[in-house]
Amino acid sequence: MHFLSSEFPQSTPEDALFHIIPMPMEQTVSYGGGTNLGPEAILEASYQLEAHDGTSYPGELGIHTTDAVDCTSSAETCFKNLETACTPVYEAGKIPVTLGGEHSLSIAPVRALHNLRQDFGVVQIDAHADLRDAYEDSPNSHACVMRRIHELGVPIFQIGIRNLCQEEIEYRADQNIAYLDARELARHGIPENLLPADFPKNIYLTFDVDGLDASLMPATGTPEPGGLTWWQALDACEAAAKGRKILGLDVVELAPRPELHSCSYTAAKLTYALMGIAARSRDI
Repeated sequence: MHFLSSEFPQSTPEDALFHIIPMPMEQTVSYGGGTNLGPEAILEASYQLEAHDGTSYPGELGIHTTDAVDCTSSAETCFKNLETACTPVYEAGKIPVTLGGEHSLSIAPVRALHNLRQDFGVVQIDAHADLRDAYEDSPNSHACVMRRIHELGVPIFQIGIRNLCQEEIEYRADQNIAYLDARELARHGIPENLLPADFPKNIYLTFDVDGLDASLMPATGTPEPGGLTWWQALDACEAAAKGRKILGLDVVELAPRPELHSCSYTAAKLTYALMGIAARSRDI
């Protein structure tokens, strides 16, 4: 099964702008489980999407869906597998779109990009800061992924955060990490110039679906009230991409539930909407 197979045939890797990479990883989830089923659920739900994303037809730029990345070994081996899958996509000037799977996997596409170039930052949409040094004795936990990314020397900007521990609050302050938390966003909206002026012009976008409000996205391991609405989320991503170029992206932490198939569809539609924003950031 390939992404949006109802509307577009599978493109060859050479002809596809978007390379969909399923990553069914679930090793460090700490509350609800099921993220290993997320990629398949998104692919299945994508069959119900329309070719038009509301603004353009990103699928016309070519979509190639790869086989799922092997996630049966240690976390670091899983990351290496995904890193290997993403590297040639970046080298060809294409956009890797990783479907998770738990959020810890985001280190791999970011690391693959960092090995090739350092002129980019990471924009994170999430309910949680994920800045712990370790969680439940694991430095590779989903709760640590943005700490690992920041330690690479990659600038980060956080959107929609509404649950932090003391360690994360202190790390943010010590490292001058920029953010627009959910409460501020809800009260004052999204500023026209969302990212700092000195933030890199190339960005990687990581979207944890628990960044959406729990009423919209209950099918995730750690649903949080007070999150982003659908339009707030897309407006924030478009604002982040304004005047910048999206090099890669991921959608993570869907834990599908059979009685809530709307969540799988929402995650699939979100993925396609982000693909459209990414394409338009390249003036395609």
